[in-house]
Amino acid sequence: MNERITQRIEVLGRVQGVGFRPFVHRTATALGLDGWVCNINGHVEVTAAGHPAALRELISSLREHPPPLAAVRRIEVTDVSGEETPVEGGFTVRTSQTDPSAAPREIPPDAATCEACLRELFDPGDRRHRYPFINCTGCGPRATVIEDLPYDRERTTMRRFPLCPSCAAEYGDPGDRRFHAEPLACPVCGPRLAWNDLRGEEALQAAVKAVEDGGIVAMKGLGGYQLVCDATDQAAVTELRRRKHRPTKPFAVMVRDLTTARGLAHISAQARDVLTSPQRPVVLVTARSQLPEVHPGTRRIGLFLPTTGLHHLLLRELDRPLVVTSGNLADEPIATDDAEARRTLATAAVGFLTHNRPIRARYDDSVVHTVGRATLVLRRARGYAPAPLPLPVPAALPLVGAGAQLKHTFTLAERGRAHLGTHTGDLADAATYDAFETSYADLTRLTGIGPRAVAHDLHPGYLSTQWAQAQPVERRIPVQHHHAHVAAVAAEHGLTDPFVGVAYDGLGLGDDGTLWGGEILIADLTGYRRVGRFARAPLPGGEAAVRHPARMALGYLHGLEPLGVPRPAPWLTRAFTDRLDERETRAVRALIERGVNCPQASSAGRLFDAVASLLGLGDTVSYEGQAAVALESAAGSLRVGALPWRLTLVEGLWVYDPTPTLTALLEGLAAGVPVAEAAAGFHTTVAEVTAALVERVAADLHTVCLGGGCFQNRRLLSEVERLLRARGRRILTGNAVPVNDGGISYGQAAVASALLAKEG
Repeated sequence: MNERITQRIEVLGRVQGVGFRPFVHRTATALGLDGWVCNINGHVEVTAAGHPAALRELISSLREHPPPLAAVRRIEVTDVSGEETPVEGGFTVRTSQTDPSAAPREIPPDAATCEACLRELFDPGDRRHRYPFINCTGCGPRATVIEDLPYDRERTTMRRFPLCPSCAAEYGDPGDRRFHAEPLACPVCGPRLAWNDLRGEEALQAAVKAVEDGGIVAMKGLGGYQLVCDATDQAAVTELRRRKHRPTKPFAVMVRDLTTARGLAHISAQARDVLTSPQRPVVLVTARSQLPEVHPGTRRIGLFLPTTGLHHLLLRELDRPLVVTSGNLADEPIATDDAEARRTLATAAVGFLTHNRPIRARYDDSVVHTVGRATLVLRRARGYAPAPLPLPVPAALPLVGAGAQLKHTFTLAERGRAHLGTHTGDLADAATYDAFETSYADLTRLTGIGPRAVAHDLHPGYLSTQWAQAQPVERRIPVQHHHAHVAAVAAEHGLTDPFVGVAYDGLGLGDDGTLWGGEILIADLTGYRRVGRFARAPLPGGEAAVRHPARMALGYLHGLEPLGVPRPAPWLTRAFTDRLDERETRAVRALIERGVNCPQASSAGRLFDAVASLLGLGDTVSYEGQAAVALESAAGSLRVGALPWRLTLVEGLWVYDPTPTLTALLEGLAAGVPVAEAAAGFHTTVAEVTAALVERVAADLHTVCLGGGCFQNRRLLSEVERLLRARGRRILTGNAVPVNDGGISYGQAAVASALLAKEG
């Protein structure tokens, strides 16, 4: 007897906008099953009837061999009978449905142009030859065009472009790779390029000519406008810096292919894989030869490959590396609206290469670097966000992590999933704050998560904290900054047991009301105990000291917490102070001596700033972390021993006293030690200090979580990992979640979820 059963298969995860329904249709048809597949909210539901063995094979294929861009989180199977049983007659794709009671919905990130589309793009015989908006079910815009879920064309910005007969045939053909490709388009029915009164190919050629002539072009990308110029044209890059008000921060460089990338930088196997991934992030790699105006003060250059058909066309025509940077001025959010772009970028660009497909959501380029075989996300944006991350302790209430002040993100969490929103920036900028509120409203609507609790930083001055205080929620949960840093690392790796947390960053408010930044914690997701720290030093002038590393150096030389070791002798500091403005030096010393506007901070990041200034690598900075970047670059790969260091007990905490380190550093400079050797020695010292602090405070805890912006420093991270692993420790750090303040909101959400679960 031919046994026949019917099952409903619910597939949750990243299963919309990735060609999942066409995949189900092909697989089910090949297995001889009857039934249908449809989108429901943000997941896929399959009703299939046939032989039990065929159904088992279908479920196995869904789980084990989904489309490349899909991420199947969970499959739920129930038996079906009665009227819901499909009749024999084949398998179909049904109209999408909305179910208010469904699980949180998942928004697919954008994906770079796939190889199949790329071949068509440059095939003179293909109807999409040189069409900038080419895409299929395996690539193209997703998060940046979605207006609502379920994910169907009528709920994207592509609804403005009715399909021509040829595209409609592809869209409806189960055997075509564009079957239900929602952003589907072609030159007949899709978006078109524009440059003033020019359209299509003429518009592209006008932009090419502008770049060839040394100009700066504002180009409408996937998640916002980008400013483009010739990376090898020093005058053009210098002018871009002037117009963008970005004097020294490195620019990202887009290259045509891996061959070009290898000509500019050392590309490891891991970096190659990330460069060519569908996410197409900017990857920080070591430059072979410096492009002085592109990445001043660092040997690292940010490279990425074309992400869209338009990028591929531009790079093919120009055949040279291009600076492709965010379409904004200074720290403003990138422009997305055409009128907004023309208003804000008019002084930066000689012309606008735009198009008529609206950008629904703002997404900057993601930035990553590789350490060995690991990839560490530094800025989580296009290609990665807002794909969810797991929460090891499910959230008992839907909640939001409000994030920090700089490198701002927010995180929406419900049940066992956390949606880490895209990088926003510095909330002190009014336009950036507005962009945050817009992004929050959009993501809550799309995911269906309505927060009933908010987790926030302790610092009352953070705009994210003030925003959290104004939210109409049942619970507000304060989370200490550095606990959030290390909790983010632990949560990403599914760790709920106690661990040692090493949190090194610039500044964060501690639970004692002082500023922290070089902290050793014994922690789990529900709490922490501070067991070690760096010595405190004053920040002369408060926040102004962050922008002036020379002030930090004076703070360490003249106001470091007295821990029983004499400060460096005046003759050792004279070479440093003599190059500074004498009046400013006197004024800063007066602030320190009187304790006026000199908050004390136990900050690893500020110590790096001070050392960079002492070594002559930068007395002022134009972007956060610039001095530390210069210090890491100066150290290079040089291997030297540690400088002297000292740990001492202060009120029950083990404290690193950097006085012997600074004295030895100055003595070495006076004796003619090269700056590179001194910088390398300082890195070795901090790594040894970290390993020693961990050993002193937690001999019996096996796992160490490294968090905070200082661990963006590849050399510091590698040396700390090596020393701790040699002592038998398990080392975790952020991979998908940024270790900098971009990961704070995820850490806050993880802590809040654990605390709510503990309360029962």
